[in-house]
Amino acid sequence: MADYKAIMTLALAGHSYSEIVAAVGCSRREIAAVKKTITAYGITAGQAALMNPAEIAEMFPDGRKRVSEDYIKPDFDRVLASMKFNRHFTIQQAWGKYLADPTGAGKKYGYSQYCALFGEHARVKDVVATLHHEPGRTMLVDWAGDTLEVLDAVTGEITKLYLFVAVLPYSGAVFCRGFTDMKSPSWIDAHVAAFDFFGGAPQMVVPDNPTTATHRQAKGEAARAVNARYQQLADHYGTAIVPARVRKPRDKAAVESAVDVVNKRVIGYLAEEVWTTVEALNAAIDDRVAEINTVIRRADGTTRWERFESDEAPLLGVLPDDGFATVEWKQLKVGRNYHISCESQYYSVPYTFAGQLLRVRLTAQSVTIFDGDQVVCVHPRRHGRKGQYSTVLAHAPKEHQGIDGLWSRQWFTDRARGFGPATEKVIAQILDRHVIEAQGYLDCQNILETLGKRSRQRLEAACQVLLNQNGAGSYSVLKRVMATIDSDGKAPRPVVPAAATRKPPPPAGTRDDGAIQVRSADHYSRGRSGEGV
Repeated sequence: MADYKAIMTLALAGHSYSEIVAAVGCSRREIAAVKKTITAYGITAGQAALMNPAEIAEMFPDGRKRVSEDYIKPDFDRVLASMKFNRHFTIQQAWGKYLADPTGAGKKYGYSQYCALFGEHARVKDVVATLHHEPGRTMLVDWAGDTLEVLDAVTGEITKLYLFVAVLPYSGAVFCRGFTDMKSPSWIDAHVAAFDFFGGAPQMVVPDNPTTATHRQAKGEAARAVNARYQQLADHYGTAIVPARVRKPRDKAAVESAVDVVNKRVIGYLAEEVWTTVEALNAAIDDRVAEINTVIRRADGTTRWERFESDEAPLLGVLPDDGFATVEWKQLKVGRNYHISCESQYYSVPYTFAGQLLRVRLTAQSVTIFDGDQVVCVHPRRHGRKGQYSTVLAHAPKEHQGIDGLWSRQWFTDRARGFGPATEKVIAQILDRHVIEAQGYLDCQNILETLGKRSRQRLEAACQVLLNQNGAGSYSVLKRVMATIDSDGKAPRPVVPAAATRKPPPPAGTRDDGAIQVRSADHYSRGRSGEGV
C-alpha cells in the first residue's frame, strides 16, 4: 500500500508528480487520488501532519485487501522451509497441501495465482539469491547481448540471429539457441526448447525483466507483473516465474556469467564463419554448447553436465506429455505454382489444390495444411530470409504444360521472349537455378508482371546489365539495377529491339533496293509555306 501521508505532505508542499514518484515510489494514479481527496476535504498541510494511520486508512481504503481477505493466505514461509529441508519438495505439492488443509474458512487460490503469489513472496523475502544454488530449483534466462549473422547466398541479405541463454546455476549447465527475433513467440519457444534440452522443468524461472516476460502494472509504477502468455507457459510446466529485481545484479549473476561464456565460446568461435541457413548455425551452436557442458572441466575436476546428471536432473519436474506451443490458424489460397505463401515463405501442396483455399496451422516448428479436417501435408517451418521454399517433389505435376491454368517453364519463357532475349535468358537462368523448377515461378511472375509492367525496354536493359556482370537474377536484384539505371541515366540499349516493339520488314515485292535518296531542307520548307511539292 502506498504511503498516502507522505504523498499528501509532498503534494501540499507543491512538489510535482515526478518529484513525488521519485521520493515515494508510488504511481501517478495514487498521487491524483490524493490530490482529489485534498480538494474534497479541504485538507491543509497542518491537518495532514496531525493525521494518524487510522484516519489515513479511512480516507484511502485498500480495495485489494478486501478482496484478498476472502481467500485463505498460504503459509509461504513454511513452503520455503520445506524446500530447503527437502529438495524434492515442489510448488505443486505445496499447492496440493494448501487445497487439502481443512483449517480456515474462505476461498482457496488456484494454481496459477498461487505460483504468482509465491513468486512475489520470494522477491520480498530475497530468496531468489539464496535459492539459486539449490539443485533443480532455478533456471536463469536472458538474451545474449551480441548476435550472429546468417548470409543469404543468393541475394546477399543478412539476417541477425539473437541468442537465448538458459543456465541452471547449481550445475552451471548451459543451453543456447538462436532466433531471428526477440519477440514473444520466440521467447516462449526458447523456454520450451530449454526444458526439452534439460529433460525437465525447474521450480522457478528467473528472467531479467524483458518486455516479453513482464510488464508494468500501471504507468509510473515500479512493480511489474508476469505477462499472461508467459504465465500460461509456467502453469503448463508446473514452474513459477520470479523476475530478477531491478538493479539487483546478484539476482542474475549466474546468467550473466553464462552469457559471458556464450559470448566467448560460441559467438567468438562462430562469428567469423559464413552461415547461409539458421538451421546450420544452430547446429554449430549446439556443438559449441556441448563442448561447454561436457568437455571443459572446472576447478573440482567435474564438467557441468556430470554435475547436472548426478545431482540436478533427477530433481527437475517431469515434462508434460503435450508440449507447449504457440498455435496460429490461417486460411490461405494455393497459388498456381501449387505453393501457399505464409509470412513470405512458401510451402507446397499437391498441384490439384491450385487455386483452392486451405486451412493452415502454424507453430514455431511446423506448418500443417488442411483440406477441411483432413491433413494435406506437413512442412518444417521456414525462418530467416524471406522467399524460401519447402517443396515436396511428389506435389509437382509430371507435365506442367498439360495442366490448364498452372504456371510452367514454357509459360514464363514465352512471356519473357516478348520483352527481349536478355529477359528470356534471365528468366531461364532463374528457373534453372532451382532444383525444383516451380520454386522460381513466383520470382519470374514478379519480374515480368511488376517490373515489366512499368517499362518493357527498361526491364530488358536491366537484364542485359545483369548478364554483362554475370549476376544472379531475382526480383530484388533487377529492381535495384533498374533504379540504378534510372539514376545514372545511362540505360544501355538492348542487343536487339524487344520482340514486341520490333518493326516488321516490308513485303519483298515493295522493298526498294535502289540508291537511297534524301530530300533537301528546301523541299520541307516549301511544304510548310503552303507551296506544292
